[in-house]
Amino acid sequence: MPMSFFQRTALVAAFTLIAVNTSSNAQTPAPAAPPDPAATSVEAMGWMKGFPPPADKLITFDNPAGGVFPRTRWSFSHVRETVPTANVWRGSGAASPLPAAPRTDIEAVTFKPLGSTGEAVTFAQMIPRTYTDGILVMHRGRVVYEKYFGALTPERPHIAMSITKSFVGTLAAILADEGKLDPAAPVTKYLPELKDTAYGDATVRQVMDMTIGVRYSENYADPKAEVWDYARAGGMLTQGPNYTGPKSFYEFLATLQKEGAHDAAFAYKTVNAEVLAWILRRVSNQPLADLLSEKIWRRIGAEQDAYFMVDRIGTESGGGGLNTVLRDLARFGETMRNGGRATNGQQAIPKAVIEDIQRGGDTARFAKAGYALLPGWSYRNMWWVTNNPHGAYMARGIHGQSIYVDPKAEMVIVRYAAHPVAANAGNDPLTLPAFHAVAEALMRP
Repeated sequence: MPMSFFQRTALVAAFTLIAVNTSSNAQTPAPAAPPDPAATSVEAMGWMKGFPPPADKLITFDNPAGGVFPRTRWSFSHVRETVPTANVWRGSGAASPLPAAPRTDIEAVTFKPLGSTGEAVTFAQMIPRTYTDGILVMHRGRVVYEKYFGALTPERPHIAMSITKSFVGTLAAILADEGKLDPAAPVTKYLPELKDTAYGDATVRQVMDMTIGVRYSENYADPKAEVWDYARAGGMLTQGPNYTGPKSFYEFLATLQKEGAHDAAFAYKTVNAEVLAWILRRVSNQPLADLLSEKIWRRIGAEQDAYFMVDRIGTESGGGGLNTVLRDLARFGETMRNGGRATNGQQAIPKAVIEDIQRGGDTARFAKAGYALLPGWSYRNMWWVTNNPHGAYMARGIHGQSIYVDPKAEMVIVRYAAHPVAANAGNDPLTLPAFHAVAEALMRP
């Protein structure tokens, strides 16, 4: 049976690729010559244009190619039209301010790509080369640069991919600060259902920092990899009339077995984010969408509702299913940069939560994971910490989704994209030095 659009988009673009090498692992290099960004734009390809669109330009639930690049340049900005979702309410108050102070010099900022000995690249050149759908730069609380491409517009949500994990990790840290969640406690204190799994002797902290030893492969070249079982359980692949395996994320998580030791090394696996999301639901007695609305989304003064992709029983994907508008992603990033204080002046996130993330995790454990483009980095509360002289840290998602917070430069960059290469090895050689170069430029008098 051919995959439906939902299966392709959710599996290829959101689930089977949400976790795979979300940082720059050298095992998944970018192709030498990605497709021409201009030639694959929504305008050039004509996706979903017309009333109705021509048959060969349709991106629908039952179109097997719907979730394949370059169609993803449309579908990443239209997830809600194709799959079930759960809403994240913005609240009834006014949106928090995002004052503008445009800088005309940002596009001219130059940098050398990572590992390159060739010519310098400008910020303006980086944008199309990395298939950017939208990018916004804030400096000292003001929007100094904001542009949209492809199918993305200021009012339209885009899938955040694994940036979702950083929201989940921040929520966990908030509940810990409130005394409602104990990171040192065993997972089974909150989820006794997992006592006979890999998480039976793990702590919540090990889940939050992804140092879990769990048998779970995300090798998509292996048809027996556990990721396919995860996808079937979540309804992202057809289960079939004779299917007897787990039928929800909860059921699938209860099948995971231990492999190796906990706390031995950083090991990035989406199932850890799903376990943490389950813990958050149990502790708060709320759906993840409602918890995010209460603890973050309403407090930062979001201008639009966000939404999560959900499985067949309505369970939100804590590993990569969040969708937001770019400007609200910027509000969240600015709140993080400003010690938890939102642009509306409210202390939206406890300052201690931000400080804990900024301190980062264990660099030695992180190094064992072998991320060649991220030397000296670490991971804390599901945030990627550069440990560079600026103290920058990131939320990262496949295909180029980014929140880049640079405290020293008083800068935040948020970016949505639809790069044809899932792994950030396709983006990092350009985006990471570009972000740092802009930070350096903004610090100059």
